[in-house]
Amino acid sequence: MTDRQHTHGARADLLAAARSENWSPGVLPQLPEGVRARRSAVLVLFGVLDSIPAQTPDAAVAKDLDVLLQRRAPTLSSHPGQVSFPGGGRERADRDDVDTALREAEEETGLDPAGVEILATLPALPLAVSNHQVTPVLGWWTKPSKVAAVDHAETVEVFRVPVAQLLDPATRFRSVTTRGSMTFTGPAFDVDGTIVWGFTAMVLDRLFDACGWTVPWDQTRERPVAV
Repeated sequence: MTDRQHTHGARADLLAAARSENWSPGVLPQLPEGVRARRSAVLVLFGVLDSIPAQTPDAAVAKDLDVLLQRRAPTLSSHPGQVSFPGGGRERADRDDVDTALREAEEETGLDPAGVEILATLPALPLAVSNHQVTPVLGWWTKPSKVAAVDHAETVEVFRVPVAQLLDPATRFRSVTTRGSMTFTGPAFDVDGTIVWGFTAMVLDRLFDACGWTVPWDQTRERPVAV
């Protein structure tokens, strides 16, 4: 198998993961009963980094496989300063969750939606802290385009993270957050000092498991994360 074939094998793994009967990323705090949540969608976009050579085919994933992430502005009212997938709330002109995810990704990162193949729309998940019902839209970047933070009032940084780095056991830990009297733990990643945690980390963690990419890591390693 060539390096390029190995990378594109990741696309098949993602498709298979999307068809899994139970891909939900563990226990998420549920939305308050009787409260109508805003419908939202995020783009979970995997692609191939041209600047990084692929590694040997016996690794979990090729070294040039990456996922698109962004850092939210610290002044936002919800999830300020956190690393997230591109995405946001549904608007009236959006036909479906795919429209929402692609529109928001274009507005936030400048990517060209024409270069994105939609692999699947995953089940919606509750995001109780900001009262959203979020649908992850799984995409494959067939023709990567230049990306950067478009509106710094919303997004301060856009970056492509090698999946192999996220899978490195040294990168992984469990985040511990406290809200009032409640304490929550969940998967997290430390990418050269950039912390990926919360909803984004939960989705990535479950996708990695469902794809069969996860490398065993020390799940007793915990670190507090400021909300």
